[in-house]
Amino acid sequence: MPALRTALLQSSGRLGAVAENLKALDEAAGRAAAAGAGLLVAPELFLTGYAIGDDVARLAEPADGPAAAAIGELAVRHGIGVVYGYPERDGESVYNSAQLIGPDGTSLANYRKTHLFGCFERESFTPGEQPVVQAELGGVRVGLMICYDVEFPENVRAHALAGTDLLVVPTAQMHPFQFVAESVVPVRAFENQMYVAYVNRVGQEGEFEFVGLSTLAGPDGVARARAGREAELVLGDVDPEFLSASRENNPYLQDRRPGLYASLV
Repeated sequence: MPALRTALLQSSGRLGAVAENLKALDEAAGRAAAAGAGLLVAPELFLTGYAIGDDVARLAEPADGPAAAAIGELAVRHGIGVVYGYPERDGESVYNSAQLIGPDGTSLANYRKTHLFGCFERESFTPGEQPVVQAELGGVRVGLMICYDVEFPENVRAHALAGTDLLVVPTAQMHPFQFVAESVVPVRAFENQMYVAYVNRVGQEGEFEFVGLSTLAGPDGVARARAGREAELVLGDVDPEFLSASRENNPYLQDRRPGLYASLV
């Protein structure tokens, strides 16, 4: 099975400017597709910006809203899958969400962040209730998660047990927590025998300083791609054959003793 080349768009876009951010996503999709990528991943709340304060409610859209339609069109035009973060409106509730649009322009999966971080998120969003959301893309089982979610080992293990091959994590990782990108994410990939694409914002945005360091980590705990502290597009391959061999050689999931862990829940 061929590898799924994955492009990580490390960018904060333009705060509150949905049209500008769609243009940036279109341009990045073109570059990624030209480099052979089958999947482009943008950061948490890329559609609107993160530090949007009271504009959350105004900028929120339904999962099938105009932005999703625009991203579907660019996905078809460039022949690439796209994951992007956005504020999702559903009735009176607003969620911090990430959506996977397939290369045919259809929505394959939509995930609502389950673990909200800090006062801004807890005051602005409703937490999601579905921890494992997956879809098939290019023969790879892709799971979705957002930022703080990946710091809970139970969350990632649930994906491992559900067969996720590539865990995609749009992120808004702030200073001084860069150790998450540097250390936690590769360990999560190793201990759960999966690829993890952790795609961050970068630079100063309101009161937040985003640290970049977007990473595609493999099941051996080694970074296949790692960005620096500036806006950039980096690419790495998700190799199903390597993943299968790694799972055969690493017995973590087979050696679990779930009967001992009842107290954890």
